[in-house]
Amino acid sequence: MATVLMCRRLPRLSRVTAFSTTAKRKAERGSSKGKKEKRDKPGAAKTGTESGATIQLLKPQDYRVLYNPAAYVKGRAGSQQHVDRDRIQALGDTFTGPGTASQALSPIRNALPKPTLLEQTTLAMLYKEEAEKEKQELHNSKEDPRMFQKGRPEYRSLSCDSAEPAQTLPAEEGDSILESVAGCEGSPGILMDYFLKLSHLPVERRAMLVSDPRFTALCHRAVTAIRLFSTPDLIQILKACVPLAVPASHPLLNACEAEFCRRAWDMGLEQLLLVADCWRCLDRSVPSYLGILFSYASLHWQDLTLPQFVQLLYIIGEGRRSPRDLAQKVESTILKHLNAFTLEELGAICLGLFKSLSGISDHVMRRIADRVALQMEDMSTYALVNVLKMLRYTRMDHLPLMRELGKVIPARIPATNIQGIMHITLSYSALHFFDEDVLAAVATSLPSKVSYCRSKDAAKFLWSFGCLDYEPPNEEEFYSSLINQLHAKLHEFSKFPEHLLTALLGLAFVKRFPEELIDFALREEFVQKTRGSKYELNKDLFTLGKSVEIECPTYQGSRLSPQLCQEFTEMASSFAEREIYVRPEIVEATSLLESVLGGPEYVRNHMILPHTRSSDLEVRLATDGHPIPFNFKDPVAAKKLKGVGVSLTDDLMSQLIQGRAPNQSPMEVGNEARIAGQEQRDAAGTPCLGGALPAGATSQAEPKPGCWQPGEVRLALQVSNRNHFCYGSKRLLGLHCLKRRQLRLLGYVVVEIPFWEWFPLLKRSRSEKLSYLHYKVFCPALLTRA
Repeated sequence: MATVLMCRRLPRLSRVTAFSTTAKRKAERGSSKGKKEKRDKPGAAKTGTESGATIQLLKPQDYRVLYNPAAYVKGRAGSQQHVDRDRIQALGDTFTGPGTASQALSPIRNALPKPTLLEQTTLAMLYKEEAEKEKQELHNSKEDPRMFQKGRPEYRSLSCDSAEPAQTLPAEEGDSILESVAGCEGSPGILMDYFLKLSHLPVERRAMLVSDPRFTALCHRAVTAIRLFSTPDLIQILKACVPLAVPASHPLLNACEAEFCRRAWDMGLEQLLLVADCWRCLDRSVPSYLGILFSYASLHWQDLTLPQFVQLLYIIGEGRRSPRDLAQKVESTILKHLNAFTLEELGAICLGLFKSLSGISDHVMRRIADRVALQMEDMSTYALVNVLKMLRYTRMDHLPLMRELGKVIPARIPATNIQGIMHITLSYSALHFFDEDVLAAVATSLPSKVSYCRSKDAAKFLWSFGCLDYEPPNEEEFYSSLINQLHAKLHEFSKFPEHLLTALLGLAFVKRFPEELIDFALREEFVQKTRGSKYELNKDLFTLGKSVEIECPTYQGSRLSPQLCQEFTEMASSFAEREIYVRPEIVEATSLLESVLGGPEYVRNHMILPHTRSSDLEVRLATDGHPIPFNFKDPVAAKKLKGVGVSLTDDLMSQLIQGRAPNQSPMEVGNEARIAGQEQRDAAGTPCLGGALPAGATSQAEPKPGCWQPGEVRLALQVSNRNHFCYGSKRLLGLHCLKRRQLRLLGYVVVEIPFWEWFPLLKRSRSEKLSYLHYKVFCPALLTRA
C-alpha cells in the first residue's frame, strides 16, 4: 500500500486482525467469505472495484486555494476531480487580480507566464463544474421538500412562491416609495401596494430594507392599521414579507400572526393553507395558528381536494407536530387518492408523516410501497428517499420495493447528495437488508463526497456498514476518509454525543478502533454529556468501553470507571431478567439442557459478555467430554426460569418461527431499526451482568483464580432469533459478529443454535429436541477444535 503523507499526525488506529494490509486481510478471509456474502444476500451480488491508495500532499507555506477547499477529495474514486482541481490550482496560481495574495508570492511564482485564453476558458469551465457540484451536494431544507408543488397548477393558490419575481422594481422607485411613507395617510390599500412593490426590488436592495428607518416606519403603520386590512390584502402583505426577508421575530409578523389567529374561523381552507405556507417560508414557528388550522381541517375534511390534502400533510411535517384526531382521516384519504397522487406527492406525504412522527398502519404503508415499487424508475431520488424514511420508521419489510431499489439506486448514487445517500444506506441497515450492489456503490462514491458529511452523516454511514458487517472493496479508503471526517467534526460531538458513539460502535463491529476518538469518547467530560442526552446512550457507551478492553490490549487511553460499569450492569441485569431470560425458546433450551447434562448445576443461562446485550447458555466440559457442574449458586435468573410456565400454542409457534403475529409484519416485531433516537436500541435487549474484564486486561484475559480449571472447555451456546441476522439470510448482524468474536478471544467455544433449526423443533417431540441439543453439546468436532 502506498505511503500516506499527512499534514498532521495520523490518528492511532487499532485493527484487530492478523495482518495490516488490505491484500493480506483479503487473503486471510479467502474466497469462502466472498461466496458466503453472495449466498447470504437476497439477490445476486456483483464484484466491486479494487481499493486505491490514499495520498495527501504536504502543504507548501505559500500554497493557496482559490476555491472551496471542502470540495477536495481523495482516492481513485475522485482521481479525475484531483486532476481537475490540480489544473485549477496550477492555472489559478499564474494570474490573480490587483490586491490579491499574489503580491506576497515569491519572485519565481510571480514570474510565471500569464495564462492563455484557452487556459482561462478551461479554468472558468472547471470553476463552473465545481460550483454545480457544490450546489448538488448542499441540501436546501426549506426548498427541497416543496418540489411536489410544481406538479399541479392548483398549488399556486395554496403556496407562497419564493422564487425571484419576474419583474424587478428599479431601486430609485423603491426610494421614492419609502420617502412617501412619511406623508402617507396610511390607507390599507396604499400600504399593501407599497409592500408589494418593495418586494420586487433587486435582491441586494431588499436585503438593506430591514435596517432602513423608513421601512420600519412603513411596518409600524401596517401594525397600527392591522385590523383595517381585508383578509386578501393582509395575506398579500404576508406574502410580500417572504422576498423582503423580514426576520421571524419582527413586530409586523407578531401582529400578523395574532390577526390571522383571530380571523382563522372566517377564512377558507385555501387561505389558511396559504398563510401556513408563508409562515414556513418565513421560518416562523406558529403553533397556535397551526392548531386552529388542524381543527378547521378536521371539521371540513370532506371538502379537502387532493392538492389541499397533500399541502396539509406538508404543513404538518414542517410544523413537526401531528394532531392525533387526524390520523384515521389521513389514512383513509391516502387510500382514497392513492392512484391519483403523483410520485412526488407520495414522497411529500411520506416526508410529512416522517417529520411529524405520525404513525401509519402497515396496510397503508404497504399500499404506498406497492405503488412505488411498480413506478420507481419514474420517481425522483428525493421523493424515493422520503418513502424509504417512512418505510424504516414503520419498520416494515417490503421485499418487492427493496429488490427494485437494488436495481434502480446504484446508478443514481453518484448524482445523489450526501444526505440522500446517508438515508438510503441507513434504510438498508435499519431494515437489516443486505444488498452488496447498493453498499458497494455507496462506498465507491463516498470518499469524493466525504467533505460534505455532517457528523450525523459520517456516523450513520459507519453504523450502517458495521451493522450489516460489510467491508467494501475500497475499505481502507472508505474508512480512512470517514475517520478523518470524524476528527474534522470533533467539535460537533459535544452537542451531539450520540453521533460519536454511533460511529465508534459501527467501527467496532468491523474490528476498527481509532484510539484518539475512543479516548475522547471515554473521557469523564464526554461521558457526562452522554448522561445528559435525550437519547439512551448507556448501552452504547458500555458496549464500546468493554469492547476496547477485550480487543485492544495496547490501548492506553481513557476507560469507563468501575462504578459506571457496575451501574450499567445492574441496570441491564434487571431488564434481562424481565425480558431476555424468560423468552420461550431460551426457557425451553435451558430446561432441556438440564435434562441432557444431569441437572441445573451443569448449565447457566446468563450473559457472559453483558455489553453484547444477549444471553448465553454456558456449559463446561472436561477434556474427556464429561460435563462439569459449576452453577451451584442458582442465581436469581435461574430461579425465575424454574417458575416460568410457557404454553407453546400454535399462535406462539407461528410468532417464533415466522418472527411475527399473523397481523404483524416480520420487521415490526422486535426489529431494531435505528432511526432518530431509536437507532440506539438493539435486537437482543440491554447489557447485563457477566464476564467483564478489568482495566488493562489483555485480549486473552485470564479468568479469576479457581474459576477456569486446566483442561476445561467452556461452551457458549447461542439461541439466536431472526433479528440477529440480515433479512432473509444467515448473515449475522454486526453486534452479534462482535459478540462471537469476543467470546472466542476469551477462550469460549461458540455453539450456534440457530432459529431456523431450533424454532421448528419446538413443535416436535421431547426426544427429538433432546437429541438435537445432545449433538450440539457433545459434537466431537467441538472438543477437537477446543
